[in-house]
Amino acid sequence: MKHKLLKLLGGLFLLITLGTIIILYQNSFDMKVTSVQIQTSKGTLMGNLVLPKNQKDKVGLVVFIHGDGPVDASYHDEYKPLWELLAKHGYASLSFSKPGIGGSSGNWLKQTMDDRALEAVEVMNWAKTQPEIDTNRIGLWGASQAGWVIPKVARLDKTVAFQILVAPAVNWIDQGIYNTLSVMKKENKSLEEQKEALSKYEWSVSMLEKNASYQEYHNSGMADKDLSEDRWNFILKNYKSDSTEDIRHFYSPVKLILGGKDVNVDSANTKEVFEKEVPKELLSVTLIPTTDHFMLKAPLVNYKSLTFITALFAPKKLADKTYYEEIVRFLATIDQSKK
Repeated sequence: MKHKLLKLLGGLFLLITLGTIIILYQNSFDMKVTSVQIQTSKGTLMGNLVLPKNQKDKVGLVVFIHGDGPVDASYHDEYKPLWELLAKHGYASLSFSKPGIGGSSGNWLKQTMDDRALEAVEVMNWAKTQPEIDTNRIGLWGASQAGWVIPKVARLDKTVAFQILVAPAVNWIDQGIYNTLSVMKKENKSLEEQKEALSKYEWSVSMLEKNASYQEYHNSGMADKDLSEDRWNFILKNYKSDSTEDIRHFYSPVKLILGGKDVNVDSANTKEVFEKEVPKELLSVTLIPTTDHFMLKAPLVNYKSLTFITALFAPKKLADKTYYEEIVRFLATIDQSKK
């Protein structure tokens, strides 16, 4: 009995050791990450400047603009596989924790999309002072809510060399309707339940249109009791967001990447509006039919537990291969145009 127990413990120890080695290996990345402090007119942003290892010449830079939520500089390490890919192809990455997150000054829930755009311009200006960076090849990457920020940055700063937009929406309210109904359908909710959810969403919009205070909203019978006052005020400041006008003013190449299984954003609508409004010579669109809002590989879409396991043991295998390939191909065209 004692011998069997020792064998069992030995086997468990071996499995734990092997698992630890795999996790450490899969979570090591071939790049140089430096913590930086970026001074802006609103305070200090804590960030990461990621450079190719053994970098000698000046390199292009991708500035990361986050989507919604309390996001730190690395998006809980989820940006790291893309940072490594960019480093391997001669590009640095710069990302910063949102105000109030990861040591950054302020509160991101106090920001409008215009505030976020001005913040991004100041971050770019800081980047231009870094000796490793080729100031002629500084562009933006952004996902989801960043789709309302990046076009504004392009109107403010005419030095932006390129834009990579991943799953952006066009209109805030329309996105909310689409997301509400898509999630309900995905969960096989009845038509009656879908109508009820849509009615509640439309009521929330009516409260926003009345400029209702948080107290008015919260004291009503239909309010989401988990919604904080800061979050309500953030929505109140930004619910009129619509990128249609801003995207008409892009002046440098735009890569739009969309997912065919996105339940957060109406990819078909985004594609249609961008193709209508963005100058054709600047726009390149890729719709990946099998991926979702987060550009996950097809087998991971809809499977949270499998996604978690993959993120732990093989984070570089999370994203759809086409997503990475399209970014690399797009940046190669940028490099060619700058020669």
